[in-house]
Amino acid sequence: MTKKINGFFGIALLLVFANGCKDDVLPKPASQLRLDYPVAKYASFSNHCPFEFEMNDDAIIKEDKNCGFSIEYPKMKATIYLTYKTVNGDINKLLRDAQKLTYEHVIKADDILEQPYINNGNKVYGMFYQVDGNAATNAQFYATDSIKHFVTGSVYFYAKPKFDSIMPAADYVKNDMQRLLETIKWK
Repeated sequence: MTKKINGFFGIALLLVFANGCKDDVLPKPASQLRLDYPVAKYASFSNHCPFEFEMNDDAIIKEDKNCGFSIEYPKMKATIYLTYKTVNGDINKLLRDAQKLTYEHVIKADDILEQPYINNGNKVYGMFYQVDGNAATNAQFYATDSIKHFVTGSVYFYAKPKFDSIMPAADYVKNDMQRLLETIKWK
């Protein structure tokens, strides 16, 4: 009987060791869709309006009233909105309004980074705002020559803002906005 018990324990011990060598089963962590976008190619855009700029070839531009534009990114469900205003001695009001529009997002934003832009050669002066966090927009800017022209731009996504999940698309469009600002020329 001792041999049967030893044999039983031997088999049981062998089964324990055999099962112990398997990898532990762990639940897979939640994953996110990887979003890769093509390298941006830019082309100059000009029409009857008093300014021109470069924009991404993959974007679709639509002119609104008074030289405003919607630059759409259908694959990313995003749109850059450009607004043009003529300066009529009211540059301080236009600057205040542009800054106010940006800082209305401070409630949801984690941080707002200001990047001044100065291009003395083309007489373009402005500010680029990077808005971090779950705000409705992640980038805005204004550009002016302080005498005649004033342009504002902002990007909006057609999705509930979850900064970490839209970050690749937000960065892509933010880079396009920065390029747009840096290539504005007055006519």
